[in-house]
Amino acid sequence: MTALLQFWSSHLGELLQLVRQHLMLVIVSTGVATAIGLPAGILAARRPVIGRPLLAIANVAQTIPSLALFGFLLPLPFIGGVGPRTALVTLTLYALLPIVRTTVAGLRSLDRAVLDAGVAMGMTASQLLLMVELPLALPSIVAGVRVAAVVGVGTATIAAAIGAGGLGEYIFRGLSMVDTTMILAGAVPAAVLALIVDGALAALEGVMRAERPRPRTLAAAGLGALVVVVALVSPAFAGRGGAVVTVGSKNFTEQIILGEIVAQAIEAEGGAVNRKLNLGGTFICDRAVRSGDIDVYVEYTGTAVTAVFHDTVPHDPVAALDLARRRYAAAGLTAGDRLGFDNTFAILVRGTDARAHGLRSIDDLSRVQTDWTPGFGYEFLQRADGYPGLVKTYGLSFAHAPRAMELSLIYKALASRQVDVIAGDATSALIDALDLVRLDDTRRYFPPYDAVPVVRTAALLQHPIISRALRRLAGAISEKDMRAMNRAVDVDHADPRLVAKRFLADH
Repeated sequence: MTALLQFWSSHLGELLQLVRQHLMLVIVSTGVATAIGLPAGILAARRPVIGRPLLAIANVAQTIPSLALFGFLLPLPFIGGVGPRTALVTLTLYALLPIVRTTVAGLRSLDRAVLDAGVAMGMTASQLLLMVELPLALPSIVAGVRVAAVVGVGTATIAAAIGAGGLGEYIFRGLSMVDTTMILAGAVPAAVLALIVDGALAALEGVMRAERPRPRTLAAAGLGALVVVVALVSPAFAGRGGAVVTVGSKNFTEQIILGEIVAQAIEAEGGAVNRKLNLGGTFICDRAVRSGDIDVYVEYTGTAVTAVFHDTVPHDPVAALDLARRRYAAAGLTAGDRLGFDNTFAILVRGTDARAHGLRSIDDLSRVQTDWTPGFGYEFLQRADGYPGLVKTYGLSFAHAPRAMELSLIYKALASRQVDVIAGDATSALIDALDLVRLDDTRRYFPPYDAVPVVRTAALLQHPIISRALRRLAGAISEKDMRAMNRAVDVDHADPRLVAKRFLADH
């Protein structure tokens, strides 16, 4: 608890900004869902033939896993892309079902005698709806909005995976760093927000039912109103205005650090930066920079040529960079100069196993393949330069199918004997910290993976500060530097922003 309180205290400004982003996602999506769901519910209640398909569609949307829905919406024009837009569409779809259902239930549960009395008084259908039906069904409708808002608070944490901000940023960052404190730093405020929203709307629901609210319900309502007002109007919650350059990164420690280094280098040149770090894998970042959702992120030459462009990468680093540049140029992107280090894939085993079985190269895995279970990241299992080519090149045939897991968990999984061999990063600090051994790639299967910034060419022309910042970083980050920064975050649990700041100050 002490570590958590210290984290919140040292990151207060960032925490408030993330709370504001989280609230805005929930408020806007719930508001839009109410504006759509209320008329849809009225139509469904009055026209059952139309109502059944509407409820069926809302049900289907509710059953789609949130991450799958994000993935489906990302490539779509207008409503897709990296950022809040896709998150708002997803949250709105999830909020529709409870609102539509409770509107239908509230209208259908009305006493028929009351409706007949209204008709006898000469009310038109519209007057009856507005003056009798909706007021009487309002408590039920508010209950649906309450459920939608509470579910929205929880689901909005996943929006950080596509750069939409919110408290999920701490959760995803903590997962990538295996840092429980950072995970709780996002999870606890999200849970508190859900309780506050639930209490506030419960009080409103009670008022609609002419019930006397309990003191604690009133307190939750007051606290909820206070949080919303402060979040929307307080300058302390406002993000930095006038952001002109958007910096992205993939979803592992090294990428988050590199994203921070690029962002701070641009800020040092006088530019304002919008950060969309921890976005996801290669394909999400590539799609984001092509669509203009981000302006720059750091890629690796081998990954670019094989995974992005599906080409054969030369083993000469200069030739690999030249090929990547030509491919990116055709797509309206510019690959910058190498940052100074090569983060190739490293096939890793436990140090105790390497010593016991005399394992020195990837070829030596043939001795243990009948007993061992490999474990790899989702992307490595699919990439042309990943698992399929590795087993083919080295003639490996593991008795057990490889286990797929997040990159942030794979090192600990190896150390705890959940798997026996993994593909990690050559610059990972966890190799030494967990007593892991890198096997030699004697057949030179893995190509060079020099880190290079990839920038939208239009952004380079529009913002010359990007070029100035990246020129300062060219060749400035050695493999030793990168491993030390990774260790500071992964092992010592330092803040990536402070690690990046210290590196720039030292260099």
